[in-house]
Amino acid sequence: MASHVFMIRQETAPAQWWFLSLAFVGAAYAATVTLRFVAYLALCRCHRPKDDLRRRYGKWAVVTGPTSGIGRAMALELARHGLNLVLVGRDPAILREISGTVRSLHKVKTKTVVFDLSLVWTPDGDEPLRRLREAVEGLDVGVVVNNAGVAKPSAVYLHEADVEAWVRMVRVNMSAVTEVTAVVLPGMVSRGRGAIVNIGSAGSEYIPSLPLYTMYAATKRFVHT
Repeated sequence: MASHVFMIRQETAPAQWWFLSLAFVGAAYAATVTLRFVAYLALCRCHRPKDDLRRRYGKWAVVTGPTSGIGRAMALELARHGLNLVLVGRDPAILREISGTVRSLHKVKTKTVVFDLSLVWTPDGDEPLRRLREAVEGLDVGVVVNNAGVAKPSAVYLHEADVEAWVRMVRVNMSAVTEVTAVVLPGMVSRGRGAIVNIGSAGSEYIPSLPLYTMYAATKRFVHT
């Protein structure tokens, strides 16, 4: 009986070793992510501007995708701090609505640029990009918020979605971020001040793998780097 019990212990020991090893790796990863997040919060707190945003960065801000969600909240918050806004989106009616809301609530100036960012780096995207350059020309643009993003197609295998859908995601999540930033960056450099805010995703920062969202996570990782 004693030898039989001994054999059972010998067989279960490797399983316990693997379990403890995996638990240690998981705990180490969780601790790393937590420390990075805490460090990020501490950095944000330390670098919170003590003076007003207009004086620190500039009188104008450019916000892409300002008609809903994070983009709308960012636009309203920047306006609350007194920044005039250049609002960039693809739906003229909703752009007019958010523009009117911002002006009525916070008494700031606004400009709207109708721009389907999925057309960046195509012939159809040249004209709206030119209009964006004209809209910001001569303005003291101190903040740009690259918020516009595409998450569709959602959870699918690569071969299940149309190729054009992936191309559209890359254009909006990567190419548009580059182009919009390039429009305002020279002015920021010449004035020696400015802030570029790129809206990323936890799916590319804190999760080592995002099955069925590989393309989305990859494009958002571009934003983080």
